[in-house]
Amino acid sequence: MSKKELEAESYFSKDFSWDELREEVENNPSFQFHLHPYSSKRTANQNHNALKNAEAWDKFHACHSSGKFFKERRYLLKEFPELASCGENKKVLEVGCGNGSTILPILRGHESIIVYACDCSDEALERTKEIIGAADSIPAKHRFHPFLWDFSNRFPSWLACHSCSGTSSGTNSRDEMGMLNPSCYNEIECCIGGVDFVTLIFTLSALPVDRMPTAIAQCFGVLKPGGLLLFRDYGLYDMTMLRFKAEQQVGYREYMRSEETRSYFFCLDTVRNLASAAGFIEVELEYCCVKSVNRRTGRMMKRVWVHGKFQKPGGEIE
Repeated sequence: MSKKELEAESYFSKDFSWDELREEVENNPSFQFHLHPYSSKRTANQNHNALKNAEAWDKFHACHSSGKFFKERRYLLKEFPELASCGENKKVLEVGCGNGSTILPILRGHESIIVYACDCSDEALERTKEIIGAADSIPAKHRFHPFLWDFSNRFPSWLACHSCSGTSSGTNSRDEMGMLNPSCYNEIECCIGGVDFVTLIFTLSALPVDRMPTAIAQCFGVLKPGGLLLFRDYGLYDMTMLRFKAEQQVGYREYMRSEETRSYFFCLDTVRNLASAAGFIEVELEYCCVKSVNRRTGRMMKRVWVHGKFQKPGGEIE
C-alpha cells in the first residue's frame, strides 16, 4: 500500500472523552449492575472449556458467514504502521483470525510480509481462506499460512523453536492455501524461529478471564527479541457492554452472548498488568473513543477500544 493510500484512510480515535463517558455511565441507575462485583448467584454455572469455546465460535461464524458480516479493518495500518514499514520477509502471527478482516490489510500493506494465522474455529478458518483466496492482486499462497489452534494453550513448537537444523524427516501436510494439518504440527518441514509481530485484535476478550495470563505469556514466547505485540480490544463502557443485560453477565465486566461466545471489556490497568506480568515493555496504551452512526437508525454510538503496543525485551524491530 502506498503512502498516499495510507494517508487516505481517515481514522479518528479521540471523538469524545473517556472520563466524561465514565462519569455518564456511573451516574446512570440503569447501568449500575455493570459496576458492582459480580455475583455468581445471578446465573447458572458457565464452565467454558476450550472445546466448548471452539464450538461456540463455530456456531457464531456459521451464523455470520455472509459477505455483509465481513468488514476489512482498513484502519489497521494507521494504528500499527510498523506492519507496513518493517523490513523484508517479516513474520506476523495473527491470533484469533476470525474471518480474515485483519489479515487482508496486512497482506495488502507489505508485499513481502508473511502471515501465520490461527483460530479455534474451523468455520472461521474456512471463511478466512475463501476471503484471502478471492482477494484481488494479493499473491498470498506463500505468504499466508492458517492453522487451527486455541491460543490459550501452548503454541506449537515450530513457531518459536530455534533448534531446527534442516528439513525434518516427517511429512508436512498442507493444502493449496498452506493450511497446516493439526496432526502434523510436530512434523513441520522447518521451524520458523519466532515471529516479529503478534496481532491480538478483538481476541483476548473472547477468553475466560482466568485463561488470559497464559494466553499473553504464549504470545510473549513466540516473539523474537524486540518483537511487538499489537493489541486492540473492547474497552470499558463501550456501547456493546452497555447493551448486555444483567442475566448475560458471567463475571466482572464479562458477558456471554446467545450463541455462548464471551466478551470481556478492558480497562487500561488490566491490559497493562497482563502484559507486564508476561514480561512485555509498554510502548503505547490508551483508550480509542470513536463516535459512529448506525446508518439504518441514524443513532449515534460511542465505541471504546483499548489500543496497545508492547515490546519483548532484547532487540529492535527494523
